[in-house]
Amino acid sequence: MQSLLLRLATTPSPLPTPTLREGISEDQVTPGLLGFIMTAFFVVATALLIVDMVRRIRRVRYRAQVEEERLAAAAAADVDAADAQDGLDGGTRPGVPGSEGDGAGNSQPRPRG
Repeated sequence: MQSLLLRLATTPSPLPTPTLREGISEDQVTPGLLGFIMTAFFVVATALLIVDMVRRIRRVRYRAQVEEERLAAAAAADVDAADAQDGLDGGTRPGVPGSEGDGAGNSQPRPRG
């Protein structure tokens, strides 16, 4: 068994013939012009799909970022509106009695209720 394996391993493979076998034309073993055109079409279509996908992903990320900023601004506005409604803005609103900036001499902050 070992001698058979050794003989198979050391026997050189036959060299390829420079011509095609009888009965086979070059069109049967190469893709030709049609194969090249189809391959080029798939490459271009894939590249266009990738560019479109990247553009759509960027658009979705941008919209999510804008929406997040809008929600954060709305939440901050709600907090400010609630504080203004309660009169609890930290005592820094000028012109409002009881705040530090009104010049009335009353610098005590109002308790939150």
